[in-house]
Amino acid sequence: MSNLSLWQQAAQDIHWYQAPECVLDDSNPPFYRWFADGTTNACYNALDLQVEEGRGEQDALIYDSPVTDTKRRYTYAELLDEVARFAGVLAGQGVGKGDRVIIYMPMVPEALIAMLACARLGAVHSVVFGGFASNELAVRIDDAAPRAIVSASCGVEPTRIVPYKPLLDAAIDLAEHKPDSCIILQRPMQEAELQAGRDLNWAEAMASAEPVACVPVAANDPLYILYTSGTTGQPKGVVRDTGGSIVALKWSMKNVYDTDPGDVYWAASDVGWVVGHSYIVYGPLFNGSTTVIYEGKPVGTPDPGAFWRVISEYGVKVMFTAPTAFRAIKKEDPEGKYLKQYDLSCLQSLFLAGERCDPSTLSWAQDKLGVPVIDHWWQTETGWPICSNCLGIELLPIVPGSPARPVPGYDVQVLDENGEQMPAGEIGALVVKEPLPPGTFTTLWNAEDRYVSAYFSRYPGYYETGDAGYIDDNGYIFVMARTDDVINVAGHRLSTGAMEEVLADHPDVAECAVVGVADVMKGQLPLGLLVLNAGVERSADEIVAESIQQMRDRIGPVAAFKLCAVVERLPKTRSGKILRGTMRSIADGEPWKMPATIDDPTILEEITATLRELGYADPSAATVQ
Repeated sequence: MSNLSLWQQAAQDIHWYQAPECVLDDSNPPFYRWFADGTTNACYNALDLQVEEGRGEQDALIYDSPVTDTKRRYTYAELLDEVARFAGVLAGQGVGKGDRVIIYMPMVPEALIAMLACARLGAVHSVVFGGFASNELAVRIDDAAPRAIVSASCGVEPTRIVPYKPLLDAAIDLAEHKPDSCIILQRPMQEAELQAGRDLNWAEAMASAEPVACVPVAANDPLYILYTSGTTGQPKGVVRDTGGSIVALKWSMKNVYDTDPGDVYWAASDVGWVVGHSYIVYGPLFNGSTTVIYEGKPVGTPDPGAFWRVISEYGVKVMFTAPTAFRAIKKEDPEGKYLKQYDLSCLQSLFLAGERCDPSTLSWAQDKLGVPVIDHWWQTETGWPICSNCLGIELLPIVPGSPARPVPGYDVQVLDENGEQMPAGEIGALVVKEPLPPGTFTTLWNAEDRYVSAYFSRYPGYYETGDAGYIDDNGYIFVMARTDDVINVAGHRLSTGAMEEVLADHPDVAECAVVGVADVMKGQLPLGLLVLNAGVERSADEIVAESIQQMRDRIGPVAAFKLCAVVERLPKTRSGKILRGTMRSIADGEPWKMPATIDDPTILEEITATLRELGYADPSAATVQ
């Protein structure tokens, strides 16, 4: 089936007020427009249509919060009522089609309700992590210029309560743009002071709200803006259109994840990430499935059996999370003792994404769960998978280290620095031939020039993913590292991902990171940091020595691997991505900026001390921007 025929057929599976006659407008590359003459509404497809088709009494949403000891279920009919009334609240504050609304919320049902209410009105939501620093939130307020902000009094972490309202107030003070109103969900753990004339109490506003109907929007009208950190430090506002998103996400639920209406699908992520947008909120609901919002952690809420409890309790068929979550579980419970306490017969597959899944984690998950474990690859910009084993089409052989082959709609290629095709098995820049399929980003908010320069200028006719890898003789893609994580050791281009694979194979290593650090003689040297499994009693020096020898045996002397240390933990974003670029800058004594999405800033102090012990991170050279 041709690309256009595939999406023409997929578009027939969603609700249109006006069905599109034009499948693809390719008159202005790289600004391709899918279904340009169609009109639809994302909230209608997610809720109203499901109720009309007889799923009103089926669970749409399950909320499970071990950090607050709360559980709640919403049927499709109940969720539709909540969303329609909150859309009425927003409309009462002057929010209409095309207006922006920032949502700054914890992992609670109201976050999902606010997103869908925006979509109902044709307003453009921009979700920012609850607890995000005030200055970073202010940057997003100024860029998106929201008419309203939806937030909560606090977030709840396993060991502390995070007051959101003071952070929000400080951000508004910092921002040049001022929202007309803020709607605040008061949580009983810590209520917030509301500012007269600007702030509304969520519960009070909902009590008197009238439900509103869906507003038809053009297929290419934006559904949302999602900010992703840019290399310049300025966040990039990825814009997702409405029609393409509905078509692609609904298609992916069956074809990629083999999920049917009525199935329970759990993406253990956060609505602040693209995974949360695509596969906590929109994808499962477009598909008539049941989605799970989980306010907790893989370990510590209360133990490494947390995920297994949720799967067993709610009959989860398909789970999607990040490899880092499984590394955390494996670190605390390497033998899988907690897993044996639960009946997981409902689980049919596990999908992993967010960063490269090392083969040892994949093997552990396969062994313990006994179901297909699918490593798949995609990005904030693409909105849904680029490469995956598509369970709804055909289960291909699972090859550790590879997210299998490109998903229908994506033409993935490997190019060298001159834009020439690389031979099979050789590392180069992973790119996608234009046009990108529906549901991918259509531009950057207020930054069309940057959209072109950042993604489409280096390799004309291709989308530059920023990832490096290769394609083997069987057409399997191997994503080895970010392009700037491919290091040059004495003229040899080496993948840090391949080195991490070697280190992760050590039986005592729970997770690891390899970064390239500057070296006068060789240009760069690889530096390895190891986090050990819980309960390991052997000396760190012994494990380091074995790891260095393992690297020499597997990669060879060419890697010049001799810098290695054991650390308590690695610095990560809240989605679990290891902050390799930041560690590299610290090691090389270059200026660096505290990443806005970092999970715990104190970890960088520990890492800096370790790097200094290894002879790097010169305190006189490093400055923080």
